[in-house]
Amino acid sequence: MPGLRRDRLLTLLLLGALLSADLYFHLWPQVRRQLRSREHPRGCPCARRASSPAPDSAAASPAPRAAARNFSRAGPGTERHGGRGSKLQALFVHPLYRVPEEPPLLGPEDSLLASQEALRYYRRKVARWNRRHKMYKEQLNLTSLDIPQQLRLEASWVQFHLGISRHGLYSRSSPVVSQLLQDMRRFPTISADYSQDEKALLGACDCTQIVKPSGVHLKLVLRFSDFGKAMFKPMRQQRDEETPADFFYFIDFQRHNAEIAAFHLDRILDFRRVPPTVGRLVNVTKEILEVTKNEILQSVFFVSPASNVCFFAKCPYMCKTEYAVCGNPHLLEGSLSAFLPSLNLAPRLSVPNPWIRSYSLAGKEDPRISSPLRWEVNPLYCDTVKQIYPYNSSNRLLNIIDMAIFDFLIGNMDRHHYEMFTKFGDDGFLIHLDNARGFGRHSQDELSILSPLSQCCRIKKKTLLHLQLLAQADYRLSDVMRESLLEDQLSPVLTEPHLLALDRRLQIILQTVERCVEAHGEQNVIAMDPSEQSAPDSSQANLTS
Repeated sequence: MPGLRRDRLLTLLLLGALLSADLYFHLWPQVRRQLRSREHPRGCPCARRASSPAPDSAAASPAPRAAARNFSRAGPGTERHGGRGSKLQALFVHPLYRVPEEPPLLGPEDSLLASQEALRYYRRKVARWNRRHKMYKEQLNLTSLDIPQQLRLEASWVQFHLGISRHGLYSRSSPVVSQLLQDMRRFPTISADYSQDEKALLGACDCTQIVKPSGVHLKLVLRFSDFGKAMFKPMRQQRDEETPADFFYFIDFQRHNAEIAAFHLDRILDFRRVPPTVGRLVNVTKEILEVTKNEILQSVFFVSPASNVCFFAKCPYMCKTEYAVCGNPHLLEGSLSAFLPSLNLAPRLSVPNPWIRSYSLAGKEDPRISSPLRWEVNPLYCDTVKQIYPYNSSNRLLNIIDMAIFDFLIGNMDRHHYEMFTKFGDDGFLIHLDNARGFGRHSQDELSILSPLSQCCRIKKKTLLHLQLLAQADYRLSDVMRESLLEDQLSPVLTEPHLLALDRRLQIILQTVERCVEAHGEQNVIAMDPSEQSAPDSSQANLTS
């Protein structure tokens, strides 16, 4: 009898322990979420959330002229030059940045989206998200106090999409971009999920073209309370760390600060081909784990021995806790890049770069690819490219040279493809996506990135004039970049050696153009804008700068 009583007691103790564990790990987190949602209704940033400070009413809806002034004149961080004035502000009011763009925008065919069609599409997306969110709550027996999402026509991401034109992703003085950057910095998240790349590898979607991720290349799609979306790339490398010399470019880290700096450089060069990107401190617990509906993403979160909340990529290879990203203990730096319009609205063409590199450990020494047709071993390779459609009859080749100049400045060797909107045809601008492998080594200038320029010896007159301006002391590239990056929440975004490397690489570009002019003549090197009929004015494009 005493033995039976002891067994009953042990059974009761075991059942009690299991009940306590269930209450602590399952029911209590749901109760906490409900209490939190009542204390901080959705749509109002939490007071304790470091990455989502309470929005100021004046900042949330600035006057259009004030917003345009903030964007084109460098914003609030420009008065830090000891009374010498803002070089960035002076740059954006220079006549080169005021010249009307050609050809002029004449009608709907020059805009990427038809506004009414786009708004109908976005309303359907919002309604479908609300239905799925309601079903998800019902499946978990959660009482939701959330207000259904509504599409706001004045939302900055909507206006950004509607503003994309034949000239670029945004106009020079667009007030929308400043507001979009601010909204991505401060709005709370309402969902988090893997990107299409990870989903394709997990068999969750059918994606015809993906960039294979690994455990060290983790990115997530975050949706904000205004229903806008952004690609989140977490911090993987400290700013003062250089990419090891033994690393191949295709296994290099993806750096969040490189994405941020690439957007600012693209804007300074007047390309406007990089989606707006901003830095943010994200609370990985509240703004990712607690809002995601993806069970696989939920399963990869854990608490490290240092009591930091971490998560890692879920993919077929290299997906281990050793490659996790961790908060401190919850806050994690990352870049947020605004999403472009859906492919259903604005189809994009993904084209292999004619100067694509070898993605094998053998490199150009591999006998299978070391042929006279390869650009690495054939200095006349560009002559072959010029005979191939569409490089033989459009501005596509000049746009690729623009892209090569941009990649050389940031040190990006990983431009294997480029994308463009199909609506704008062969002469449409190239979208400079995925710049996270830039700014890896400030001590090395990879001259092979400039091969399209050095082999073809062609450059747009507009591009050359901007480069020459940025080589002058009053508009020095490193100075205007340093000032522009002060606007970001994660400043300093780049270390000083990376900023100084921009000046050095700019001089290398100008010297390359000068050698081309000496060899082929200015008329054959400097390409006129389509609207110009006369030869380039040598007094304006002075190659001796």
